[in-house]
Amino acid sequence: MDAFVFAAVLFAAACHASWNALIKIRLDPFLAIVLISALAGIVALPLLFFVPVPPAAAWPWLALSIVAHLGYYIGLSGAYRAGDMGQVYPIARGTAPLMTAAGGALLIGENFNLVGWSGILALAAGILVLSLRGGGDLAHLNRRAVGYALFTAVTICCYSLTDGSGARAAGNAHAYALWLFVIDGAFITLVALVTHGTGVIPTMARHWRSGLIGGVLSLAAYWIVIWAMTVAPIALVAALRETSVLFGAAIAVVFLKEHLRASRILAAVLIVAGLTLIRLQ
Repeated sequence: MDAFVFAAVLFAAACHASWNALIKIRLDPFLAIVLISALAGIVALPLLFFVPVPPAAAWPWLALSIVAHLGYYIGLSGAYRAGDMGQVYPIARGTAPLMTAAGGALLIGENFNLVGWSGILALAAGILVLSLRGGGDLAHLNRRAVGYALFTAVTICCYSLTDGSGARAAGNAHAYALWLFVIDGAFITLVALVTHGTGVIPTMARHWRSGLIGGVLSLAAYWIVIWAMTVAPIALVAALRETSVLFGAAIAVVFLKEHLRASRILAAVLIVAGLTLIRLQ
């Protein structure tokens, strides 16, 4: 993988970790996601004037992506409600690269040599170790929460393969990404108004500053990822993106002064080993 692409996706992972931390604002998890998505769409809207309308070949992929992202939002918010996201979310992010790699090999013919597969496995193992906390809490994982986490992983796999293929079909990753954010933001807002009523608008509006920061970070993070998937294998980009979990753990240790457990050190070693192997692929 090209060094610039590699660094860009790692930057996107750091942005991704940051906006996910903002979901923990004092707002229902689903509404927090809606707020961030809506504001990301609003930020992207004026940028549409600088990109072409995606060709007809890209629109089926955009439609599939909107559905996959809706599933992702439902799964992610459900996992936040059902369990400890410090454990559940890494399960989703750790299993998703394996699903995406398998899906990429079977559906779009993107396969890797032993080095590439080893890198994906090492990175996924490191992410999963973060969720175990040394194994002490594994027996206490809520089945409902784990179910939401695995469902979320499936949706991550689906939208990764969909958006990588869609951006390639569009012939312009920037146009595809911006149109996706605008449509997705409008659609998820409509879903929220239908399911929760217009009364949620004042509630979300009180958190507009956090939502705007999250929206900008979300837009930047996934825009970079979509572009990267047009110049590098989709599964490798998707795997690199999941290092957002490591950035989140680093934020917890450095800024929140959480304890640096042995399991976190092991996880970091595995993830760095995976990154090295992926860079060599």
